[in-house]
Amino acid sequence: MYCKNCGQPLAHGAAFCSHCGTAVNGDPGAGQTAYPVAYPEQKSRIVAGVLGILLGALGIHNFYLGYTGRALTQLLITLCTCGIGGVAIEIWALVEGIMLLCGNVQVDRKGIPLKD
Repeated sequence: MYCKNCGQPLAHGAAFCSHCGTAVNGDPGAGQTAYPVAYPEQKSRIVAGVLGILLGALGIHNFYLGYTGRALTQLLITLCTCGIGGVAIEIWALVEGIMLLCGNVQVDRKGIPLKD
């Protein structure tokens, strides 16, 4: 059985999705999340956005969110071009930073929701 909200597999007999906290199958408040949903490794949207804007050419914000492939791409392009390619990478990172701060990016690499 899968969660109707996030599509993740549900544990047998679960009342709420362990991924997004949505109530399952006619439970009180179905379609609403159970609060509080504990995410011990939850990352901050603001920290990620500021890292993207300030240190985006080095991919630091993507390392923070767990997107290591994307982060390594940004870092290597910046380093291998002696910073010249870093201008394009910084524009890319600036857009990602703004998207993070505006709330367009909802989860990190593990699918854990970002906290505000």
